[in-house]
Amino acid sequence: MYFLYFDPGLGAMIIQAIVAAVAGVILFSKNLMYKIKLFLGISKPVDDELFDDINVEDTDIENKKTSDD
Repeated sequence: MYFLYFDPGLGAMIIQAIVAAVAGVILFSKNLMYKIKLFLGISKPVDDELFDDINVEDTDIENKKTSDD
């Protein structure tokens, strides 16, 4: 099969579709492998709490507001 004319717009669209498919497969497999590892107990869940090290209680903030007034 010989291609006599290859449109640059069509070529860009085909390449974009291929890249998107590869990225989708990679992300899907990575997420799937993580869930399988969690299910089997191979890896431990990661805590996503960003503000664990900040230990401010609400009463301290309220006391500061009342003293500033």
